[in-house]
Amino acid sequence: MDLIKKYFPDLSARQLEQFAALDDLYRHWNAQINVISRQDIDSLYEKHVLHSLGIAKVIQFVPGTEILDVGTGGGFPGIPLAILFPLVDFHLVDSIGKKIKVVTEISSALGLTNVKAEQARVEHLESTYDFVVSRAVTRLQPFLGWVRYKILKTGNNKLRNGVLYLKGGDVSEELAEVKEKHRIYELSTYFDEPFFETKKVIYLPK
Repeated sequence: MDLIKKYFPDLSARQLEQFAALDDLYRHWNAQINVISRQDIDSLYEKHVLHSLGIAKVIQFVPGTEILDVGTGGGFPGIPLAILFPLVDFHLVDSIGKKIKVVTEISSALGLTNVKAEQARVEHLESTYDFVVSRAVTRLQPFLGWVRYKILKTGNNKLRNGVLYLKGGDVSEELAEVKEKHRIYELSTYFDEPFFETKKVIYLPK
């Protein structure tokens, strides 16, 4: 929690309460349905919560923004972002039902009314969104093929609508496959911890 308060000092009492509740909730559900590796559960706030909030260092979503989180797993980056942006709507999807059960239970326990969790393949979704977010579910090129037509052309945020993709390591080979314009935001610019040295947000505008 100290990490979250360090980088997001203006949280409300309600948001602090919700972020603080994540540790017990994920330990409880992870013991039943493994959504976070056993060695990572002790680094939940750094490797999962703060990593997810890296997107919030790139963009401050305006109220009413619609966001799709593809391959959300246990709810990352969607749940931390939904706590941070209570007036933004999040649709969290994953093809694995057990993971969506965890997302649903944790969202409910936190009282997050701005989260909808659904077991679905993104290709089958009919809705459109301002932004698609994800944490490295696959290589970028096939991912963009899945989500390209899910993004609205116009929006009200400072960044144009598009994809915000959390990725680590060397992405040069992967980006060489991508024809779309893109911008890389290094998370080491915003966060001091060694974990973030190679972590980045790749932004691909619509």
